[in-house]
Amino acid sequence: MNFRMILRIIGYILFLEPVLMLPGAAIAWYDGEPAVVHAYLISMGIILAVGAVFTLIGRNARSGFYAREGLVTTGLSWLIMSALGCLPFYITRQIPSYVDCMFEMVSGFTTTGSSILSNVEGLSRGLLYWRSFSHWVGGMGVLVFLMAIVPLSGKNGGFTLHILRAESPGPSVGKMVPRMKKTALILYLIYTGLTVLDFLLLWIGGMSPFDAFCHAVGTAGTGGFGVKNDSLAGYSPYLQNVTTVFMFLFGVNFSCYYLLLLKRVKDVFHDEELRTYLLIIFASITVISFNIRGLYGSLGETVRHAAFQVGTVMSTTGFATTDFDLWPSLSKGILLILMLGGACAGSTGGGLKIARFLLMLKALRRNIHENLHPAEVRKVTVNGARMDEKVLTNLYGYLIAYVGIMIISFLIISMDGFSIETNISAVFATFNNIGPGFDAVGPTMNYSLFSPLSKCAMIFNMLAGRLEIMPMLVLFSRTTWRRK
Repeated sequence: MNFRMILRIIGYILFLEPVLMLPGAAIAWYDGEPAVVHAYLISMGIILAVGAVFTLIGRNARSGFYAREGLVTTGLSWLIMSALGCLPFYITRQIPSYVDCMFEMVSGFTTTGSSILSNVEGLSRGLLYWRSFSHWVGGMGVLVFLMAIVPLSGKNGGFTLHILRAESPGPSVGKMVPRMKKTALILYLIYTGLTVLDFLLLWIGGMSPFDAFCHAVGTAGTGGFGVKNDSLAGYSPYLQNVTTVFMFLFGVNFSCYYLLLLKRVKDVFHDEELRTYLLIIFASITVISFNIRGLYGSLGETVRHAAFQVGTVMSTTGFATTDFDLWPSLSKGILLILMLGGACAGSTGGGLKIARFLLMLKALRRNIHENLHPAEVRKVTVNGARMDEKVLTNLYGYLIAYVGIMIISFLIISMDGFSIETNISAVFATFNNIGPGFDAVGPTMNYSLFSPLSKCAMIFNMLAGRLEIMPMLVLFSRTTWRRK
């Protein structure tokens, strides 16, 4: 294990984190909140000191860096970044409990949007900025951002690919262009461009610049932290519709946008995952609209709320325009299933990913065919390309870990004594990075009622869900830390 290189990379990340905090401190200074400014300065000092120590230890790191190092670096960096990034909330005592601060920060960086706050508007604007901006930082991944701007890899060509595979959401990660650094840069340029467009449309629609920024970065990261207690319910239909469209857009694989830039439109529309994603969206909105028609005054309002909630759940964003916990069982059941499915691989969304469901269905169809025709050998294909059997093996391992973590988490959370609906939806919402669930964790509620143990379990769930499980499991494996 190349511990020195791991610490060196984490040190670079910790040097970056205070820079990302600076606008929050500036907003607090502008608003005349010296306590918040002081908290930011102390936090940034602590983070820089820890980063300096890590960088100093890793200054003579050897070049060997492999998949194991990539997984450990990713898991540790997200944990440490969250543990230190929550300090402004704790130092100001605007969130008194450190576990709650950690929960809120992990929820931000993992773009989950689950909150322990009962009064969001009680936070200072300086802290609301950092809370919302953490979604944007975590949406594409801080390590991907670091690769785009810092020359980390040197002569070790596999360095950045191991990190990108460990951090990126989806069943597999490849190169869009020959150089991984350029791939990371392209991803962030697309990400930034869509965020800026969303911000401008929200601002034009009447949102204040601060609100528009917070909602744009929250939508881009598919996070869902709002700046109002009622999320987006109090904003105009235009602003809700803009957010709906961008939630769906950020749930699309970013490779599709790159293909559009190359004018390869046919390749985009022949993408099986994208077609399935759009089909599920249309079918879900249609069924839910019919099911909830009697709850709203007009068909337009009904479709608007149905489309928004399908968008916010399927893209795993977590905003809300209405209390969908009051919807009929059929609509709630559809939303619960969408929590599992999530968005496309290679997007900023969470969940199992549409690509995995496609692979599972194709693998099941092959197994049925082979049972009927044992002499025939069939390959699983996606978009005309044959899937390596290793991809399917990894998929089966992922599903076993996914179900196992869900069961264990459910049992831990159930010790708090809440309803089955609350416990199941809390696990679904945190592990799939959704945000709100049902019943006691519905869109008008929060997660403050859970015990510290349950919150720690959900912190693990949020990190495991965002990092595709394996980096977090690797951290708890004795084999990982065994010297060879």
